[in-house]
Amino acid sequence: MEFCPKCGSRLVPKKEKTNKKTSLIFACPKCGYKKQALSNKVTPKVAKVMQPNPQKLVAVIGKEEQKLRTLPTVRIECPKCGNNLAYAWQVQTRGADESSTQFFRCTKCGYTFREYS
Repeated sequence: MEFCPKCGSRLVPKKEKTNKKTSLIFACPKCGYKKQALSNKVTPKVAKVMQPNPQKLVAVIGKEEQKLRTLPTVRIECPKCGNNLAYAWQVQTRGADESSTQFFRCTKCGYTFREYS
């Protein structure tokens, strides 16, 4: 990582075409300062920025998972049928600095309800 000698900003790697050759330079996005990265003999490697896919991180608990009965159970009254046993799990539905939301699914009627903490 290199910094601009004029303004102190971080230099960004860019490809520049001169005549028929393409070379790598470091350019300042603030003041426009440019510096040759390396000699033409060595091919520099530029890091690739990868963005995470949030869809891969979402866990869905469907009807099939509910049938497996692998979720923990708690004693809480179902608002629909009055049963006193429900499956429980937690999901971070709001910001990271907020508490998570606890979901319940009745073991008798399958009604899903939540409790905000």
